[in-house]
Amino acid sequence: MAYLEVKNLSTGFQTESGLVTAIDGVTFNVEKGRTVGLVGESGSGKSVTSASLMRLLPQPAGKILSGEVVIDGIDITKMPAKDMLKIRGRKIAMIFQEPMTALNPVHSIGKQLMETYLVHYPQMKKKEAFEKSLEMLTKVGIPAPEKRIHEYPHQLSGGMRQRVVIAIALSCEPDVLIADEPTTALDVTIQAQILELMKELQEKNGMSIIFITHDLGVVAEMCDDVVVMYAGRVVERATCTALFAKPRHPYTYALLDSIPRLDNKRKSKLHTIEGMVPSLAEMPNGCRFGPRSTFEHKEEAYKTRPHLKEIADGHFVEWCECCQKGLKAKLEAQGETYEVTV
Repeated sequence: MAYLEVKNLSTGFQTESGLVTAIDGVTFNVEKGRTVGLVGESGSGKSVTSASLMRLLPQPAGKILSGEVVIDGIDITKMPAKDMLKIRGRKIAMIFQEPMTALNPVHSIGKQLMETYLVHYPQMKKKEAFEKSLEMLTKVGIPAPEKRIHEYPHQLSGGMRQRVVIAIALSCEPDVLIADEPTTALDVTIQAQILELMKELQEKNGMSIIFITHDLGVVAEMCDDVVVMYAGRVVERATCTALFAKPRHPYTYALLDSIPRLDNKRKSKLHTIEGMVPSLAEMPNGCRFGPRSTFEHKEEAYKTRPHLKEIADGHFVEWCECCQKGLKAKLEAQGETYEVTV
């Protein structure tokens, strides 16, 4: 059974030119103890989705327009703001993409880590909170933690600040952890340590993880299920194995096709997706990837929103007939089989 259910979630921002919708009818589930990868280009709606799940949208511009976010049977979209304080950190926590905006510049690292424990465990003594904070800094690979715990964010490197943010998010052992590009600023050695730490905590506590990343290699290593987003919508949803083996949306196929491969000819040109994600003010109601897909689309395809179709057990695709016709022709021209089990 799903521990976190996102049902038809739409989020918008009030701008000078009116209300624009950033994420439009997003639906996916996260089962207990499983890792869901949220992938897509910059501007596809991944970070807005995570901010909506945490109820941390920029105010007063951002607001949830419709839908539900159900954690352990509770819809948090209708929860009063003061009650969300008890949910954040314990039920659901987040590793933010930019550590300098996530950390308070006027408080020491130790004070910010201890605050997490003292808020969620009021009976805990300050000495115990300090010891636990020191232990978390050691776990995330901070060198000389007994010195760093007294320092301020500006005294640390970008990589170390990111590790502090990770330590704060993991400190209360949340049921659901949202990791927004958690290892972007880290070298490969520390990245491996952090991913291993997240796996250990997941196995120990049955923690669910939503992993937001551009790195499809990390997705293949970390994730059980994958949600592919484009222009504020979910275009494909499947298990990691099914998605990598048989991508059935042209955007997913193009993302996987852009990964450099060892069997590619030396110095050959890498595959790219031409064009850009449309701006929020220019989002068509119909197929949003159509103009970049290189496949011929009828005018009607840009007017009518494609429905999510289950093409195999647990494998959902935003079904645009023009996209599917083009993808089928492309696969068959390359000698691959196009199978859809409805």
